[in-house]
Amino acid sequence: MADPLGATERDAGGETRAFALEAARLAFDRHCTDVRLLDVRGLSQVCDYVLVASGTSDRQARSVAAELEDLGRDRGFPRFRTNRDDASTWTVVDFVTMVAHLFEPSRRAYYDLEDLWSDAPEVEFDRTPAGDHAQ
Repeated sequence: MADPLGATERDAGGETRAFALEAARLAFDRHCTDVRLLDVRGLSQVCDYVLVASGTSDRQARSVAAELEDLGRDRGFPRFRTNRDDASTWTVVDFVTMVAHLFEPSRRAYYDLEDLWSDAPEVEFDRTPAGDHAQ
């Protein structure tokens, strides 16, 4: 059966990993704190990578979410959906194969996604010169 979202073909060439790394770098570059990229392949039936980051304000989280959406669209990973809680303390941007969670720090501690995915290896993302994102 063909994958209706094309995720299998992207994963085979490493495009999802490359996109997830770029997304983590973007969050870091936009001054999100404690940016963590988790490889949940084989652990999650929903996605391959989970990005978790803390924002310094609701405004910053909205801005980073919008930039992630632009990055995804530009890299062939259009946003499937975005969701934000009523208090704007948690924003989720779902790209199907990668899901980004942008939290206000106390809300992040409450949900503790890193503990939920404690079996997932953390993916290191280095800071390379612009345009050179090879790992």
